[in-house]
Amino acid sequence: MLSRPKPGESEVDLLRFQSQFLAAGAAPAVQLVKKGSRRGANANLDQPLLQDHRDTVMLDCLPDLPPALLPAPPKRAKPSPGYPLSDNEDTEERLNRHDQHITAVLTKIIERDTSSVAVNLPVPSGVAFPPVFHRSQGRQRKPAVSGKRSIFAQEIAARRVSEASVPPGRGVVSTVDPQEGAVTCESLTPREKYHQLPRGSHNFQGPHLVTGKGLRGQEAEQEAQTIHEENIARLQAMTSEEILQERQRLLAQLDPSLVAFLRSRSCTREQAEEKATEEQRPGGPSVEVTGEEPIMTTSSSEPRHEDEPEPGSPALALPVAPSKEWLHMDTVELDKLHWTQDLPPLRRQRTHERMQARFSLQGELLAPDVDLPTHLGLHHHGEEAERAGYSLQELFHLTRSQVSQQRALALHVLAQVISRAQAGEFGDRLAGSVLHLLLDAGFLFLLRFSLDDRVDGVIAAAVRTLRALLVVPGDEELLDSTFSWYHGALVFPLMPSQQDKEDEDEDEELSGEKAKKKSPEEGNQPPSDLARHDVIKGLLATNLLARLRYVLEVTCPGPSVVLDILAVLIRLARHSLESATRVLECPRLIETVVREFLPTSWSPIGIGPTPSLHKVPCAAAMKLLRVLASAGRNIAARLLSSFDVRSCLCRFIAEAPQELTLPPEEAEMLNTETFRLWAVAASYGQGGDLYRELYPVLIRALQVMPTELSAHHPQPLSMQRIASLLTVLTQLTLAASSTTCKPSSDSSEASLLATPSVVTWTQVSGLQPLVEPCLRQTLKLLPRPEMWSALGPVPTACLLFLDAYYQAWSRQSDLCPEDWLQDTERLSEELLLPLLSQPALASLWDSLGRCSLLCNPQSCAPAPEALRSLVSLGCMGGCPALSLAGSASPFPVLTSLLCLFNTLARIHKGLCGQLAVVLAAPGLQNYFLQCVAPRAAPPLTPFSAWALRHEYHLQYLALILAQRAATLQSMPATSAALHHGVALALLSRLLPGSEHLVLELLLSCVFRLEFLPERASGGPEAADFSDRLSLGSSRDPGFGRGGLLAQACQDLPSVRSCYLTHCSLAQPSLKASQALYRGELQRIPALLLPLPKEPLLPTDWPFLPLVHLYHQASDAPSGLPPADAVGTAMRALQWVLLLESWRPQALWAVPPAARLARLMCVFLVDSELFRETPIQHLVAAVLARLCQPEVLPKLNLDCPLPGLASFPDLYANFLEHFEAVSFGDHLFGALVLLPLQRRFSVNLRLALFGEHVGALRALGLPLTQLPVSLECYTEPPEDNLALLQLYFRALVTSALRPHWCPVLYAVTVAHINTFIFSQDPKSSDEVKAARRSMLQKTWLLADEGLRQHLLHYKLPNSTLPEGFELYPQLPPLRQQYLQRLTSGMPQNGVLETEYSRYG
Repeated sequence: MLSRPKPGESEVDLLRFQSQFLAAGAAPAVQLVKKGSRRGANANLDQPLLQDHRDTVMLDCLPDLPPALLPAPPKRAKPSPGYPLSDNEDTEERLNRHDQHITAVLTKIIERDTSSVAVNLPVPSGVAFPPVFHRSQGRQRKPAVSGKRSIFAQEIAARRVSEASVPPGRGVVSTVDPQEGAVTCESLTPREKYHQLPRGSHNFQGPHLVTGKGLRGQEAEQEAQTIHEENIARLQAMTSEEILQERQRLLAQLDPSLVAFLRSRSCTREQAEEKATEEQRPGGPSVEVTGEEPIMTTSSSEPRHEDEPEPGSPALALPVAPSKEWLHMDTVELDKLHWTQDLPPLRRQRTHERMQARFSLQGELLAPDVDLPTHLGLHHHGEEAERAGYSLQELFHLTRSQVSQQRALALHVLAQVISRAQAGEFGDRLAGSVLHLLLDAGFLFLLRFSLDDRVDGVIAAAVRTLRALLVVPGDEELLDSTFSWYHGALVFPLMPSQQDKEDEDEDEELSGEKAKKKSPEEGNQPPSDLARHDVIKGLLATNLLARLRYVLEVTCPGPSVVLDILAVLIRLARHSLESATRVLECPRLIETVVREFLPTSWSPIGIGPTPSLHKVPCAAAMKLLRVLASAGRNIAARLLSSFDVRSCLCRFIAEAPQELTLPPEEAEMLNTETFRLWAVAASYGQGGDLYRELYPVLIRALQVMPTELSAHHPQPLSMQRIASLLTVLTQLTLAASSTTCKPSSDSSEASLLATPSVVTWTQVSGLQPLVEPCLRQTLKLLPRPEMWSALGPVPTACLLFLDAYYQAWSRQSDLCPEDWLQDTERLSEELLLPLLSQPALASLWDSLGRCSLLCNPQSCAPAPEALRSLVSLGCMGGCPALSLAGSASPFPVLTSLLCLFNTLARIHKGLCGQLAVVLAAPGLQNYFLQCVAPRAAPPLTPFSAWALRHEYHLQYLALILAQRAATLQSMPATSAALHHGVALALLSRLLPGSEHLVLELLLSCVFRLEFLPERASGGPEAADFSDRLSLGSSRDPGFGRGGLLAQACQDLPSVRSCYLTHCSLAQPSLKASQALYRGELQRIPALLLPLPKEPLLPTDWPFLPLVHLYHQASDAPSGLPPADAVGTAMRALQWVLLLESWRPQALWAVPPAARLARLMCVFLVDSELFRETPIQHLVAAVLARLCQPEVLPKLNLDCPLPGLASFPDLYANFLEHFEAVSFGDHLFGALVLLPLQRRFSVNLRLALFGEHVGALRALGLPLTQLPVSLECYTEPPEDNLALLQLYFRALVTSALRPHWCPVLYAVTVAHINTFIFSQDPKSSDEVKAARRSMLQKTWLLADEGLRQHLLHYKLPNSTLPEGFELYPQLPPLRQQYLQRLTSGMPQNGVLETEYSRYG
């Protein structure tokens, strides 16, 4: 007996057991039975088993190695035992012969012949798709008896008929035959049938009440029909009189409500039958009516009649006629074939009505009347089917399609539309903004949903569309090309700066602690709310960064998708420090970028398109790191330390671009971005250790630089790389100079600055001999404009390097100053002074005005699709050549040249006079004249903020050079005054980030006597002479304007100290700005500037001390005046008077009304300040300047004033203060009277005569001291009835007397006289009655003098004591009018009680 295998036995034992079993020939313990074929009928289960065919295992036949993992050969079908295959038979033919597939069944279908069936054509509806019928609609309306209905609708109607218990035999006429003479039912309505039947001839059409409901199926119908026949037999056996009697008996017995119900049901049925009969009459196929409605058969063997066309209706024009041989076309439903018709004719637009915008597949806006062929694929839409193109709504709908190709196509079209809209291609052809419409419709989150798609093509299209929305290509090109400018690496954050008014008010009121508490609340807002104000914040709130990281790391997309994602990340990093930090801290995002797209080793790339960017160096990835590093020094430090960016810098700088195994352009861009990243790190004092390692590479690059510059056609990418290299060397040179900077008193800054720089002066001192020849070579190309513009930023970078070199050299305390002094003299004699005499340089100065943004404000118009929630520079189409950022712009070169001149003049004062000759260039003088000319400031947009910052750099450097020259030698008076005007204008224009420039202008230029040549050229005397000519000799000569101006010039240092105190800036921002402009690298926090919401100083900054005094007095709880209020007010008034007299253009931006309001603050500080003699004289002088004939017409108190909520409220406060503390002060009264002129708001006069009438007694200003003409108060005549009544009341109650208030007495008498004698026929009845009453009361006045003045007033005359002239006797017309109204009335004091009523 064979034993079974046991555990532990090997394969050899198993083979031995098998041999023994086969040799013994024993029967197996298990019998294998093969089941029959699945074709059960052909299986032969009785066939004996093949005992001699056994499976055996032979190790000798098995190969020694396992089989290779290759695709297996195609399997051949194993023949079934019942169906042996012959070698000569074709397998395909045998398969077709025995195939039992469903297609074999379908091919044998013989369709019904419908050629003789009439078809009803549907009426053309004018739309592409017929309306869809829903079952729920059938419950609300009755089924139509005739007309075109689909099969579905007919089945529903038939089902309802069967549910209504209609007998199946109702398709024929009732078995009861009508008698002779009966009218057939086919020609009469149901109601007519009942009344037209003769006696005994009743033709009932089935049961109306008994339906058999409740019984089973067929029994119910049979029972109902039996009852109906019995009723018919009984009625036919009765006479008409018996029927009427029985009817009356039933009506008396039944409930009236039940009778009303039965009647309403009968009427409803009759109306339906009448309608059916009327519809069947006109020529159509007649249907025999046997009950309530005809039964439409649903059998497919009978022809349908509802689809037959109505007589006279046009046939449906189909491109292909339906054939009965087609599958499921036995019933032709023409309504469902409308979509196969040709498109309707294009509707021509005859009016200017707005039409829906439609776009092509390339994003082009199609004209409404454009006729394009259908094969272009632009007509696959239902709405406006005849028009080509797709609307935004249709594209939105297509993005959610179930077909991935359709989703990708829709996103591609939307990306093209966005790009063209940002480029301004649509112009004014669209009503509204495309981007506004898209964002309001939720397009942002549609993109975010598309990024989560599973199809790579859809993800790629979504990323491309997101890039089109967020990234403006021209912006990145602009910022990259200006990186090597003077402070070109510093940029403003691209985030919204304007918020809702309520948010702005809350931000102003919140303190620092409250502002910190506000950020978590913003984080809790939903992404939709965030995106409404800031698109970038809304996207970041949707976990966008993690998804982009997943796409880069896991899906490994193509090169275009990678570049799009990197461009989006760059845009997110430019948004703000917060966004850059989130990009940096996104898990594995930066690691993936560095690992996949900045590898230090990669396979060589062949010629042609790159199949994948993974494991290949990418310049965009290096740029992303550079933009992140620009956001803050901590981010730059983390990139260098945590992500091993140092090795990337060494790897891509060590080899020249032509030696990198990359495409040439990509290698140039990668090398350039690497230099820029190193320059950003070096601007923080980081990455200096790489200089020692890469020193040979840098020297070799400098040595070959002249060769590259001497090329006949310099390559733009090469010029950008050279400029970036020079920028790195500039920052490293500044790092060498920062080792000797004096630390500040702050302990943290002291410890920071005490850290020695890795780069020393000895390591960079040898760079100047290599850079200076490059500068000489570039300056030789200056007379050739085409070659000069091709150099790009290289000359600018060379000049900035020399500036940093001499600046660092002068800071080396252990070196001999004679060395750098001699070298600066050599440079100026050999290079700079010859340059100043070149005509080509003069042409650069002449082009300043043409390229200036200040001189051409219209050039900085907002982009066509500018969004407040998505900030961009708007450089979609590039910058023109003659613009600040254009290729022919002189600003970068001239700014760097002035920067070098300032450094040389500072360290070598002997060169200052020689270098200051550049300030006398006619082009620069004309440019300065245009800058100080009264013109509207350009709007503050992101691009204008960026461009104006570079323009302000040139102005500032020129002013500093002029100031240095003015301290050493005299300057022409015209040039000094011009420079002072430019300094004043620049001071109120500088944007955040330029706090250091503001402080330097206040210290050195604005309050410098050398810039006030009028003080030494008879300016004070000329002022006195002018005042005497205009005001007469009544003013005291000792306190004239000339003396005040002379005293102001003497007190100019005190004035400067006052404004340095009140124009103070935030210390953190000031320190950061000082570190940037002084080259103190260890103190630079970031290269991202503050948000440019508004200029640092307001346009009315000369009045800031007065405004601060007013606020301090208002906020003081004790009511005590602020400390040194007299000194502060006097210094501010001195400076305002000086500007009003000698620099009026500096106050052009401040409206005269705003100046008057600031001047009124002096009187509101306390009750004693305005009484000080110096204050009195200064205020009077300033007020006289405001009342000049050329200024007074511009005084408008009715318009909104900057910095003032409401002038009427201020004036009411002013009146209250005057009534309380003035004690008849004439200067105070002059300011009260000035807003009461006739052309100003009547509310100001009503406030005085209505609420503060007691102040009239203190307004004792003489007519001769009135600063304006009396006619300003009397003309035109007053037309406000309420004010006239207050005037009359003040006069008759003696509240207004000529010796108390001579000015207003004359004014009120003039207006009352004009009013009571006016005879305007257009006046209302109320005015006429008031005029008669006032004249009659004037006639009855007891005060003879007042009555004489009111009746005999003639003209205003300020030289007379009363202020006006009188008629000796009234003119005849007035006399007659007066007699007509006062005839029969007493005179002189008869109505004393009437007067007392006014009191």
